[in-house]
Amino acid sequence: MTMTDAWADLDAEFQAQVRGLQGPILVLGAGGFVGFNLFEALRSLRPDVFAATHRLNAGWRLARAALPASRLLVCDLNYAHSVRHLVETCRPRTVFNLAAYGAYPHQQDAELIYRTNFLSTQHLLEALRPSGFDAYVHAGSSSEYGLRAAAPRESDEALPNSHYAVSKLGNSDLLKFYGKIHALPVVNLRLYSVYGPWEEPERLIPTLVEKAREGKQPPFVAPGISRDFVYVGDALRAFAAAAARMKPALYGESFNIATGTRTTMADLAALARSEFAVPEEPSFGSMPNRRWDVEDWYGNPAKAAECLGWKAQVPLAKGLRATYDWQRGVDYAGLKALSRSQGEGKATEISAIIACYKDARAIPEMHERLAAVFAELAFTYEIIFVNDCSPDESREVLRKLSVEDPNVVAVEHTRNFGSQSAFMSGMGVASGKAIVLLDGDLQDPPEIIPEFIAKWREGYDVVYGSRIKREAPWLLNLAYKGFYRIFRRMSYIQVPIDAGDFSLMDRKVVEELLSLPEKDRFLRGLRAWVGFRQIGVPYLRPERKYGTSTNSLLKNVAWAKKGIFSFTYKPLEVMGYVGVALFFLSLFGIVWKVIARLRHPPIPWGVSTIISITLFLGGMQLLCMAVLGEYIAKIFEEAKGRPLYIRHSLTHAGVEYQGRQRIGDFLANRRNGV
Repeated sequence: MTMTDAWADLDAEFQAQVRGLQGPILVLGAGGFVGFNLFEALRSLRPDVFAATHRLNAGWRLARAALPASRLLVCDLNYAHSVRHLVETCRPRTVFNLAAYGAYPHQQDAELIYRTNFLSTQHLLEALRPSGFDAYVHAGSSSEYGLRAAAPRESDEALPNSHYAVSKLGNSDLLKFYGKIHALPVVNLRLYSVYGPWEEPERLIPTLVEKAREGKQPPFVAPGISRDFVYVGDALRAFAAAAARMKPALYGESFNIATGTRTTMADLAALARSEFAVPEEPSFGSMPNRRWDVEDWYGNPAKAAECLGWKAQVPLAKGLRATYDWQRGVDYAGLKALSRSQGEGKATEISAIIACYKDARAIPEMHERLAAVFAELAFTYEIIFVNDCSPDESREVLRKLSVEDPNVVAVEHTRNFGSQSAFMSGMGVASGKAIVLLDGDLQDPPEIIPEFIAKWREGYDVVYGSRIKREAPWLLNLAYKGFYRIFRRMSYIQVPIDAGDFSLMDRKVVEELLSLPEKDRFLRGLRAWVGFRQIGVPYLRPERKYGTSTNSLLKNVAWAKKGIFSFTYKPLEVMGYVGVALFFLSLFGIVWKVIARLRHPPIPWGVSTIISITLFLGGMQLLCMAVLGEYIAKIFEEAKGRPLYIRHSLTHAGVEYQGRQRIGDFLANRRNGV
């Protein structure tokens, strides 16, 4: 069997079944291995198929699919309101749910396993019930049987041996409840070891085939460990058959999707040597067994054959050859690299954080320019707009953008906390390996970002924009240049001259900034303080494109004070020098007065002299008190320990998350790849 993709040669029965399904069709977990194959097979036969994923980054498979934005939906299944939004958006009649968490070694968060594999199903079915649907087919797992995995029947008692197994078994019972008690058209397919094109490159069969192409064997677990290998094309046929044959007698039932053949690692190695003429002997035990592995793990497909008319058609040798031919027919090295950078559970490459205040007109242009830059770079990315309680229509603009582009996250603050707090808020949301900070007024040109990234790839941890020229009145330019030079001379750290917040920082730098306890932030100073390898990239800073500047003379003075009093003790030192100078001046005055009295008769002094000296000394005292007051005010603010910002809401894919708990859960899920 030679094929470009797993769905290319699916038989006429499969095609007829798919064309006969009620639409629209929704595929959840479409970024995963089986989900992607199913989605592409369905999409090749009909136009009303939607893909749903849980992440901003749709993954390496969908990234290659040239998928229209209207067909890609983002949904967090852990939240009922997000699921309702998904259902209201596409109103599906047929649903294939292949979303899961916990099947891979890096997915070990027990709470997320249960929420994703159990509660999310309840959310979805409750959202589907009001409008009705014709078929819901769920991807279960043979892991549900646990230690009793030797050809079990669906009615046999299971003995799950992992949180993942327990969650999937519980989901089977949940579907039985909805099917038998509530008469909903739902079935559960317990998939055995599915393999084939587009599987994760680090998994057993892809590694076996890749090594076979080199005449080698991969590392193996113990030779007696067994699997029941099902080619992905056969798995797709099972999903289509379950949906097409849906009837009340099947509601709530589970079916083993297996070949019924027990294949040990020794059998697999021997088959690879025979099929691909591999001269190398296998090395068993060179890879540790998984905690949940058992020696007798194979299925009993009798019920699927009886009720669904399904049985596996692709023998293992034929499926391995098909996978072999697929790897040879694609840029497999490129796909492996893409899977490492965009695969499930992998971080977004670049996060752009835009601090917005009165920037409603500039936001769409900023988004368009950023998206164009990242598309040119072929990077996975996210764009985080932080609306610092702007009084214009920024919130509505951002909500619309978040619906149109799943790469957009919109954060809304409860009040105006300032740009520094907005950037810190965005950093707390960002998941990228590198973070870029930009002002929302388009004065930080996104087109400079590729130069930042080039320096980052060279090994620099911080790349900042150095303003060689600013399109502004000459007096303002002079004031800015003067401030940076005075600040540099006064500061106890070397702060780059003419460098604003516009910069790229590596993830480890951002984590250090987020860990700092201080509340009054001056980011460009803190960025220099944390150290790491830093370099500047010169650029021309344009004028604000829309509206008028939100900075005034008083705000600029306050900004200068923030930097100076955060990173220098020079004002306190100057106060000491002035005090010493006045002390010696007063001693000189006393000596001079004594000498004058001895040599000359008393001479009346002028009132103006007394007033001048009094005002001078009084002014100096007030000035010193003011300087002390600035430092005391900082101590006062730090001692209160108030947060840098309060988020009112976070909006993603048109779904709004309000409140600390919901926003925190959403961010935790993203960090865990859920």
